[in-house]
Amino acid sequence: MRIVLLGLPGAGKGTQAALLAATAGLPHIATGTIFRMAVAAETALGSQVRLILERGALVPDQLTIAIVRERLVQADCRNGFVLDGFPRTLAQGEALDSILADSGVALYRAVYLEISEERAVARLAGRRTCTHCGATYHVQADPPERGNLCRRCGHPVVQRADDAEDVQRSRIAAYRRDTVPLLGYYQQRGILLSVDGDRPSGEVAADLIRLLADAAGGGGADDRG
Repeated sequence: MRIVLLGLPGAGKGTQAALLAATAGLPHIATGTIFRMAVAAETALGSQVRLILERGALVPDQLTIAIVRERLVQADCRNGFVLDGFPRTLAQGEALDSILADSGVALYRAVYLEISEERAVARLAGRRTCTHCGATYHVQADPPERGNLCRRCGHPVVQRADDAEDVQRSRIAAYRRDTVPLLGYYQQRGILLSVDGDRPSGEVAADLIRLLADAAGGGGADDRG
């Protein structure tokens, strides 16, 4: 299966992608992971990414697409993958189709994790991160020890600058502008599934697996995935 996860920042894409990949025995491919692997491998593309990241800049579309192509042709992706963080734009979605078509396959399903903007902001703005070991908490769902101390190592737990509410609303605005058009793109092809993401992660994962199993049994567009 070749699957893409879509959803607002804070919808739980990373969590669900990891759970689904582990259940299906497929690689979980996140954009950040792709970049780190390319840099560590010291490929020509990885060297370009390293220089961009060292400047604190965003990796441009064409280089991102090239890095994804380099990753998806590796042997562990032969039977499928779960993509998280790519595509982010319609142009990237079309590029992904082209990458897969070159190998004679197609995307199986795009899964949209539905969650309200307010809920997404609450999830991310409430996140706290340990300054020492990187452990993450949530002020409501999973608070740290008293005094905002990490339960794992005892160091201070803080809100990262990129988790602040104004930053999250800016990310959500960019998502609605750049990524929402992908929903229509995949809906027209008959491969879009929607899942209520505003529930405990285990419930979402079980529902997602059930929907994918139902889709596999019922057939449909692009079942080459």
